[in-house]
Amino acid sequence: MSKVTELPSSQLGTKEYWDNQYEHELTNFENHGDIGEIWFEDSMDKVLQWVLDTDLVTTQSSVIDIGCGNGAFLLNLAAEGFTNLYGIDYSQKAIKLAQAVAAQKEANITYKHFDIINPDGESLVPNEYDLCHDKGTYDAISLCPDDPSGKRAAYVKAVHHMTRQDGIFLIISCNWTQEELVEQFSEYFMVEHIIPMPTFMFGGKVGSRVTSIAFKKKI
Repeated sequence: MSKVTELPSSQLGTKEYWDNQYEHELTNFENHGDIGEIWFEDSMDKVLQWVLDTDLVTTQSSVIDIGCGNGAFLLNLAAEGFTNLYGIDYSQKAIKLAQAVAAQKEANITYKHFDIINPDGESLVPNEYDLCHDKGTYDAISLCPDDPSGKRAAYVKAVHHMTRQDGIFLIISCNWTQEELVEQFSEYFMVEHIIPMPTFMFGGKVGSRVTSIAFKKKI
């Protein structure tokens, strides 16, 4: 595996930023009913459609959203009849927001305050999932000012551990290319499907700002 060139650090890679972000969004929700920003919304819609269309996932599958934020992804699955839904986030404010939104919409989703790379002996229920989903969490970890390489490695191992045998790990990233993600996860996962993302035209060339890959856990 070639050496990875780390991304420039950013406040988006700090817990303090996300705590402040979700505290603000929680206040807005309580005052105005606004659930807050839905990151990569167009891309999320395409990923949701893939989940609904694939034979690898059913409405009875256990699904965990890693870095769930306001819970938008899981709310969409709940609306489609999924019943075994879990969300985790290292920001307690995000969990409070997600729980409040789910309660308002009467969605049966289990949320837990949990740091995937620093679990401190905490456990998840269940411990393994049929589908693990990440929309921007790996990106945020990659932007951490403190040892992003070590945190990325811990994240990959943690996701592998929580993915059921033959389960799917589904990631959306705006910071890493398809080739980079495949290389970084290749020790534990193999590509199941590349999900086409919205494209843009620049300088006569068509590109994509977002990458989404459905990985399958290796035996």
